[in-house]
Amino acid sequence: MTTPHPPVTAARGPQLKSVSLRQQAREALRTRIVLGQIEPGRVESVINVASELGVSVTPVREAVMDLANLGMVEIIRNRGFRVPVLTDHDLEEIFRLRTMLEVPAMVELAQLPDRAPLTRFRQLAEQLTDAARQGDLVSFLDLDRQFHLGLLELLGNRRLVEMVGQLRDQARMQGLQKLADHGELTQSGEEHIAIVDAVEAGDGELTAELVRRHLTHSRGIWAGRTEGTA
Repeated sequence: MTTPHPPVTAARGPQLKSVSLRQQAREALRTRIVLGQIEPGRVESVINVASELGVSVTPVREAVMDLANLGMVEIIRNRGFRVPVLTDHDLEEIFRLRTMLEVPAMVELAQLPDRAPLTRFRQLAEQLTDAARQGDLVSFLDLDRQFHLGLLELLGNRRLVEMVGQLRDQARMQGLQKLADHGELTQSGEEHIAIVDAVEAGDGELTAELVRRHLTHSRGIWAGRTEGTA
């Protein structure tokens, strides 16, 4: 009689937990950076950030390395990391690159015959508009990222999604809090709904106009302006 093999134990459990903490730390840092909550140019201690997030140093250090690879932070050896200072010229470059990439990509999306997946994005647009009304900036940023990158993913071009995602991360939403405080962030949310309407209608020209206008408004937010102009 053969002896049954003992059941396989969940030996990888701690590793999965560690990866999860790394991802959570990365997203928490990403949000702080994009919202301008980490002062650009100031050296930040990994130990202090880990303490603030309530985790060990390891996942924060790994998260910082991930963000450094994306160009969001610079690692300062034996000291920590810092967020690069962006000039207005830097922001203008990001705006122009995003316009070059996203406008024609969204026009291509509007020309696809199958628009069934767009239902999910209408829901996302409505959710981020609700987050804007409530002044929930963390949820707004997360939903905004899901919306824009998720739409681009429908084109099946992984490199395009990665490039736009990296450009988004390199910008800063300095004016987002001001818009929320003045109750003007809702307009940005509603622009997403209009974009979905245009894509669903297969109107490439209108889609291009709306995406370009939305990016122009975002450019103003990056620079800390609330008037919605670049």
